[in-house]
Amino acid sequence: MKILGRLEFPGDKSISHRAVMLAALTNGDCIIKNISTADDVESTQQCLHACGIISKKSGSTITITGGTLKLPDHPLDCGNSGTTARLLTGLLAGQGISATLKGDQSLSRRPMDRIIRPLKLMGIAIDSDHGHLPIKLKLNSVSGIEYTLPVASAQVKSSILLAGLGAREPTTVIEKTKTRDHTEIMLKNLGADLHIEDDHLTVSRLKSPLKPFCMTVPGDPSTAAFFAAGAALLNDSELILKRVLANPTRNAFYDTLQQMGAGIERLNLYEECGELVSDLKITHQPLKSITISGADIPRIIDELPILAVLATQAEGTTIVNNAEELRVKESDRIKAICTNLNRMGASITELENGFIITGPTPLHGNLVTTFNDHRIAMAFSIAGLISQGSTQIDNIDCIRISCPEFEDLLGTVTQ
Repeated sequence: MKILGRLEFPGDKSISHRAVMLAALTNGDCIIKNISTADDVESTQQCLHACGIISKKSGSTITITGGTLKLPDHPLDCGNSGTTARLLTGLLAGQGISATLKGDQSLSRRPMDRIIRPLKLMGIAIDSDHGHLPIKLKLNSVSGIEYTLPVASAQVKSSILLAGLGAREPTTVIEKTKTRDHTEIMLKNLGADLHIEDDHLTVSRLKSPLKPFCMTVPGDPSTAAFFAAGAALLNDSELILKRVLANPTRNAFYDTLQQMGAGIERLNLYEECGELVSDLKITHQPLKSITISGADIPRIIDELPILAVLATQAEGTTIVNNAEELRVKESDRIKAICTNLNRMGASITELENGFIITGPTPLHGNLVTTFNDHRIAMAFSIAGLISQGSTQIDNIDCIRISCPEFEDLLGTVTQ
């Protein structure tokens, strides 16, 4: 088996969430092309619709008419999307909207204290279920704060900055470890008063609506990572990934894949709406082990499940440390990775904050327990390509959370 061909991907999920939210704060029609097809992004759109924001979708293009947000008349359902819950809480709080935000069973287990604490410091009245959803926002006024992020989290940073758009005084977020910066890029491009100096990000109250915009969302590099891994794992593979986001805060997986020995070539680098975009050429080469820890973890957190699969075929011992954040994702991803790779015959040791994998070892097809986690399902779909015997995924449908097209795309390039 090998992977050959070219692929284009739906828009980046992180950028799509932010584009939809910020379009609501403009005073006109915003056109977003190649928007993510993920269920998570649909959750954001539906929440904003409940707050009075009109949108029309035609294929992969959505037109959103910005305007004044209104109080929703029912709880806002964030589905499985942590980005929706955390960023929308900040956005609505900054605009003085009273609302209740809820989520599915998985999202309701994920920690929300990390946004609740700073938002309360801003004077925002929030009730929650012991730091979890549902969250209840009450009508309030917002004060600016200076806040040092205790965890490296783009969601927490963005929630505070979005709330700061409605604060009486400037709001400063101090980010010791840099995380994905899509919120900052988009705010600056749309005319917000945002200043960045070293690790200090300061936003001031919006004096007028943001500028209406038209943008094409680059392909999602986190989704593309699974296909890149497949090409890196299978002999005689060559895959071109078209129009993939090349933001430096999102490149860690591809940098790591190159360090492991895979053939990677970046082609046609250009900029669109402040974001770097390029094509990627991936070819199979023998892989070697690597150690990932510390400040590198936040930049590769979403790709660690597929990196674990790669590590099973790399020469030597791969060590992942300081990745305890994996335990509070859509599932306990450390447990999910270790449980499934053990079943498939990998040499893997579970750590409290990561795992150790020694390779290369042959994998054997088995039943994969996804824990209803889209990235576990996608990672082990790729593991199935290199396994002896049949691999069964217990809930393949959970992939819809991030990439409904995943199976079809994989089928077009697998030979």
